[in-house]
Amino acid sequence: MEPAVNQATLNFNLHETQPLFIVISGLSGVGKDAVIEELLQCGMPLHKVVTATTRAPRTNEQDGVDYHFLSQERFQEMMRNNEFIECALVYNDYKGVPRKQIQDAMNSGLDVIMRVDVQGARKFRELIPEALLIFITPASEQDWREMLLGRRTDTPDQIERRIAAAPAELEMLPIFDYIVTNKRCCLGETADAIISIIKSEHMRNPHRKVNI
Repeated sequence: MEPAVNQATLNFNLHETQPLFIVISGLSGVGKDAVIEELLQCGMPLHKVVTATTRAPRTNEQDGVDYHFLSQERFQEMMRNNEFIECALVYNDYKGVPRKQIQDAMNSGLDVIMRVDVQGARKFRELIPEALLIFITPASEQDWREMLLGRRTDTPDQIERRIAAAPAELEMLPIFDYIVTNKRCCLGETADAIISIIKSEHMRNPHRKVNI
């Protein structure tokens, strides 16, 4: 006779995962911002991090959408109160990632996503070891050149400098969890690949446990 099983003790709710802290990085001009916007357009339950800055708003920039525009005094007060996960002085203006914004989003159950350069990704790997780091790469150098030219924001010399800096940035690939190719004119495929990664990470065992 088989032993009786106390079914009241069985718990099959095994997929209660912690929200993810997702860092999108990659070479300059590879389409990081466009990828994040595509993910949001797909209806992914994501909170896009809005960083804080002390610089003045540019034309068409909105407070709370593009940046949180703060006075020098307010920013420094937040620094003293440890209200930033990370902050730095960049070209005489402060920039920082507000801690409470991310905590509130994750407490509500949303995954958090932000875009940084490769140096920033290395910093977040140190600060938040359980962050999910995704590196976006072009399909080829020719594709990348056409992406950079298509932005119409860089001179030919600036484009060449960005390409010359790529080998040093690619040396940091080992800090990333995933590498995703963003083919030119195939943004939807790139977003689909990242959505698959996010879904897989939510089924990962053990789960990533992010402490902010």
